[in-house]
Amino acid sequence: LFLHGSGERGNDGVKQTQAGLGPYVRAHADSFPAIVVFPQVPDNEEWYQGSAKVAFAALDAATEEFAGDRDRTYLTGLSMGGYGSWELALRDPQRFAAIVPICGGIKRMNDERALFVTQVVDDPDPYATVAQKLRDKPIWLFHGAQDNIVSPEDDRKLFAAFSAVKAPDVHYTEFADADHNAWDPTYAMPELWTWLFEKRR
Repeated sequence: LFLHGSGERGNDGVKQTQAGLGPYVRAHADSFPAIVVFPQVPDNEEWYQGSAKVAFAALDAATEEFAGDRDRTYLTGLSMGGYGSWELALRDPQRFAAIVPICGGIKRMNDERALFVTQVVDDPDPYATVAQKLRDKPIWLFHGAQDNIVSPEDDRKLFAAFSAVKAPDVHYTEFADADHNAWDPTYAMPELWTWLFEKRR
């Protein structure tokens, strides 16, 4: 399940396949060993609104129609979809075998955007709460150190919180020279796919 960023919102059913995972899958169509579900958020909405339910419904429908493996269902998203990855993972922690949030976060951004994760929006220590709830889930976070749109600070604090609870399979990669586009180098890493496709619920 791939959750796109804010720039791919709309109702055309196409934009969400043109950034992030879509181009990688097209370039590796002959060898990519998975069904990919690309839901789309309408303009001016976020993943925590009705689109979360739409994403789960699209995942269920595709899994049923194409005989997807429910024990090897993975969640990834970028930017707004990175926030969405935490949102959906916290709503249904048992659904996914592994999670790959890219250049996202959990705390409300200090701008006009309503980006946050509903389950921890008022939590005094949201990082500790997320780490406790998802401690046993395989997770690999990615961020660009030069990101001036979504600061890597949230991901650094999340990784520290997971480390504090000794999460057994949580990793963080920060690309020193990357800006907000951390997704292209992420999806280009062969070791990510080796790690991911080994995971089962």
